[in-house]
Amino acid sequence: MTKEAFVALVTCFHDDETINYKATRAQVRRQVAAGNNIMCAGTNGDFSALTFDEKVRLCGEVVDEVGGGAKVIVNAGMPATFETVLLAREFDRIGVDGIAVITPFFITCTQDGLIRHFTTVADAVETPIYLYDIPARTQNHIEPETARTLAAHGNIAGIKDSGGAQDTLEAYLAVGQDCEGFDVYSGPDHLVHWAFQNGAKGAISGLGNVMPEVLAEIVRCFNAGDEAGAAKAQKTYTALRTDLYKLGFPPALVKRALWLRDNSVGASRQPALLPNPEQDKAIDVILRRYGL
Repeated sequence: MTKEAFVALVTCFHDDETINYKATRAQVRRQVAAGNNIMCAGTNGDFSALTFDEKVRLCGEVVDEVGGGAKVIVNAGMPATFETVLLAREFDRIGVDGIAVITPFFITCTQDGLIRHFTTVADAVETPIYLYDIPARTQNHIEPETARTLAAHGNIAGIKDSGGAQDTLEAYLAVGQDCEGFDVYSGPDHLVHWAFQNGAKGAISGLGNVMPEVLAEIVRCFNAGDEAGAAKAQKTYTALRTDLYKLGFPPALVKRALWLRDNSVGASRQPALLPNPEQDKAIDVILRRYGL
């Protein structure tokens, strides 16, 4: 199985917090040039701060910029099944390679409720649906047996695991091994190589915004059978993750690290945490350590 990587692309903003589509397109080109695919409107893309119409336009701009040169997955997940379906239909119309659906947030769901939610969305579109599990942010977790039930749906093609626990990822990988056509994508940046070794189809990484070439190198080496090269690239990737993320909330740090090298990406919409000079100095030291 050929492996692939998607970068959970940042959404760029102007100083007045409107979306900077030109700068976002530049980030798309940067990732495609490095050899990565794109996930837009995900956690690192500030999706929860975007309006319905902004998400639709953002998706269209990204697809247009990629121009078939890479794959595009877009997140349609919202608390209500109703709005998730409306968004998914818009993305289906635009034409993407996959629609990720993050578990509902704010609303507490049972596992049966999650099955109904994802099934309803998958029934509503032709584009393949990918479950998106990130319980630390949504407080709703897709149990492995729930994933196994949903894997039987003809239009549910896999899962993005951003839980961060290796045992959960192992359980999802077991589902993927048992259920043909159900692919597993690893979210944790430090598990890219391990996930490939253990049957994952790919990785969807936020840290790739900062270090796109190294993420692509893990994939390139692994697909070429160069385990040593993949392990070396992963070691660098993991080290940056460890150093950067110890400073605070990962998506905010990724965005700020980018800003320090290219302020066209802008800050995140409020009420995201505001950066401070001490943190900026610490981030800059880390980036210089890795030649960034």
